[in-house]
Amino acid sequence: MNPQQPAQSCYRHPDRPTGLGCSRCGRPACPECLTPAAVGQHCVECVQQGRTDVRPVRNQAGAAAGKRPEPYVTWTLIAANVIVFAITAIQARSLMDNKFSQLFYDWVLVPGLVGHGDWWRVLGSGFLHIGPIHLLANMFALYVLGPYCETALGRARFISVYLVSLLGGSAAVTVFSDPASASAGASGAIFGIFGAVAVVMLRTRQNLTQILVLLVINLIITFAVPGISIWAHLGGLLTGTLATGGILYLPRWLRASTPATAMRIGWLAVAAVGVIAILVTALGAPSLY
Repeated sequence: MNPQQPAQSCYRHPDRPTGLGCSRCGRPACPECLTPAAVGQHCVECVQQGRTDVRPVRNQAGAAAGKRPEPYVTWTLIAANVIVFAITAIQARSLMDNKFSQLFYDWVLVPGLVGHGDWWRVLGSGFLHIGPIHLLANMFALYVLGPYCETALGRARFISVYLVSLLGGSAAVTVFSDPASASAGASGAIFGIFGAVAVVMLRTRQNLTQILVLLVINLIITFAVPGISIWAHLGGLLTGTLATGGILYLPRWLRASTPATAMRIGWLAVAAVGVIAILVTALGAPSLY
């Protein structure tokens, strides 16, 4: 007659005898320390390990999929533009003639002053607006396009495309406009987001009709209405389209082996477009003096 084998104890609770065990690692465990699985039951450590091993699901544009996140970057950009406009209106003591303010004078994009060394105007001018109608038009476009683009690309890549588009619009204005002209507004960045949305929809095989119609209408307005900075719109559209194309298509063309490699290639593409925009501004900026 064989002697009775001693009962095993739970690996987390040595004072609890158990005849159960983890079907993954085989450790003995009490019912409290086991979780039902598709096959058998798993201990606490195996459940935690399984969660860390699961790769995040991503959409075709590379952003994390799942519940739609709140577009905080879009709301922050809108808030920043509104705050800057409020400051200029308070300084000018006029809602309609806010351009007569010190901040507006300091940030407005004048190509000759950029060439003289006022580099902050390249970015600062993208947060200035001439009157409330100008502000509302741009912020409405950002309100419509921003959340979709931010969700598709992810917050970090969305803000990078926005800023690169702003740089591209300012670069075009600096090089091709009159050195003494003055321009302001988020239009370059907005047109860059137009291009980004079109590329995202193309990559995800959606119907492009609506976004292309909106883009064509805005381009017609750009060329038909006097006083609109044509170069800012075209420069922003070009750089935003190229940056987003680099994010979504370049990794495929280079046959990136892993998602991490694809992400790095996308960031390098955005950085390259931004550097080119900066170099165009630096080499092409005229001087008033």
